[in-house]
Amino acid sequence: MEYSYPIRHDWSTQEIIEVVSFFEMIEKAYETKVKREEFMQAYRKFKGIVPSMAEEKTLFKEFEEASGLSSYRIVKLAKEANDGDAISGS
Repeated sequence: MEYSYPIRHDWSTQEIIEVVSFFEMIEKAYETKVKREEFMQAYRKFKGIVPSMAEEKTLFKEFEEASGLSSYRIVKLAKEANDGDAISGS
């Protein structure tokens, strides 16, 4: 895909890597499937960097505007799923 990920310049290199990995999991959920456990692990790391719901919503909106993919939808599916389930946005 040819778009940029929503990042903040005050994040460390490791934090940027974790946030980009989370958004890559969103992409993977739309392209194929992701295991719920793997997704939730990436989401927990994301929340460690972005604990504010307002900032999360802002980043999700920026990502959706750039990619057309809804992070909120995948997070909601993952929260409703059980361990062992596969999450898919398609």
